[in-house]
Amino acid sequence: MGAERREREAARWARPSPGAPAAAPTLSLRPGSGGPSASPLGPGRESVASPSEQPPTGARTGGRGAAAACGSGQPPPEDAGWQPRRRPASPTAPPAPPACTRSAGAWASRWTRPLMIVTQKITTLAFQVHDGLGRRAEDLSAEQHRLAVKVKPSFLEYLSYLLNFMSVIAGPCNNFKDYIAFIEGRHIHMKLLEVNWKEKGFHSLPEPSPMGAVIHKLCVTGVSLLLFLTLTKTFPVACLADDWFVHKANFLTRLGYLYVVMQASKPKYYVAWTLADAVNNAAGFGFSGVDQNGNFCWDLLSNLNIWKIETATSFKMYLGNWNIQTATWLKRVCYERVPWYPTVFTFILSALWHGVYPGYYFTFLTGILVTVAARTVRNNCRHYFLSSKALKVAYDVATWAATQLAVSYTVAPFVMLAVEPTINLYKSMYFYLHIVSLLIILFLPVRPQAHTQRQPWNSVNRKKTD
Repeated sequence: MGAERREREAARWARPSPGAPAAAPTLSLRPGSGGPSASPLGPGRESVASPSEQPPTGARTGGRGAAAACGSGQPPPEDAGWQPRRRPASPTAPPAPPACTRSAGAWASRWTRPLMIVTQKITTLAFQVHDGLGRRAEDLSAEQHRLAVKVKPSFLEYLSYLLNFMSVIAGPCNNFKDYIAFIEGRHIHMKLLEVNWKEKGFHSLPEPSPMGAVIHKLCVTGVSLLLFLTLTKTFPVACLADDWFVHKANFLTRLGYLYVVMQASKPKYYVAWTLADAVNNAAGFGFSGVDQNGNFCWDLLSNLNIWKIETATSFKMYLGNWNIQTATWLKRVCYERVPWYPTVFTFILSALWHGVYPGYYFTFLTGILVTVAARTVRNNCRHYFLSSKALKVAYDVATWAATQLAVSYTVAPFVMLAVEPTINLYKSMYFYLHIVSLLIILFLPVRPQAHTQRQPWNSVNRKKTD
């Protein structure tokens, strides 16, 4: 009797109400988290189509697989952008069960952000312990000796360094010795002792306050957030996959529009990194010393310099002021330690650290070509423009424009993530930067960089004392 009753109830709920139209299935594009690992078509893009219509180019994925994965308790696949959704047949009919609304980007971003920072901290500490306990002092550079950890940290110190609330979500990465000095209250005084205060007329060490730095960075965060809510929403990355951009606009229009879209995608990074820096400063961490004018500096953990980014006249200068702490981490764990092709291995490590999206590999492999080509041009041409101020200004303007356009072209796959829209974009741009970079590398002489041989720290200190 119980089974028959359940069957009757199921049949009654399955029948549509009299006169009500049949439920119309729709397809909905649900974006991801909106952060650096957002949906390939960008945040805030939602479209509805009938079952006979196909999803737009670059976003054609399997909704059924996503729904099945969510129903089984497993995270949806990374291509689960298109997901089925049903409207209720009528106001009186019971609503259909909700579809899985957690996209792959949202699921991944929930866990990968802390893991990326923890990966940096684990490898940083591992190499610093290795330098302190496993290498001879004469084999270390001055910086490696300064940061070397010569006493194995306790388990509590290890967990505190990895999981402290100030940097567990958005970073930035920091050195173990700096963090321990902060925890023990020696952080600020340790930086101040590097300056001879008696020569400046001070009889005691001052107590610098982070208030000014925190207020300034919160203001920058507010302006960046306003730009994100206006500029980023006006020029979403999805515009780069539109039919007008790929097939109808001319080359110069595509070039300018690509620059505008990439500029509009920056404020979200400015918000996250500047706010994370302000949080550390508010806790009292991040003091870096005193500048030439005697002002206190709170940029030990800063991840970007917006002014230098926007006015960069070389690819190296741009990368050196973007995600600074990650660039420093890559330098210390890879660039300074690999015996061959350090630039190539550093870019590959950066791509692997960011994740498995194909767009990351397009960006960083292209970055290798552009970095080598930009270095070659600078070494061959720059000295011709230093004879007069007018020539230097002209050179700076030309290199600024070239740098900004090259960066926009290079990082576009980083925010598009998927293969098909990336290939369509580069085809519409005729792969111009790839071709130009290859021609420069092949036909311009590669002059060796001015390389100073690394000296052991003890010999450097000996020279200073002599």
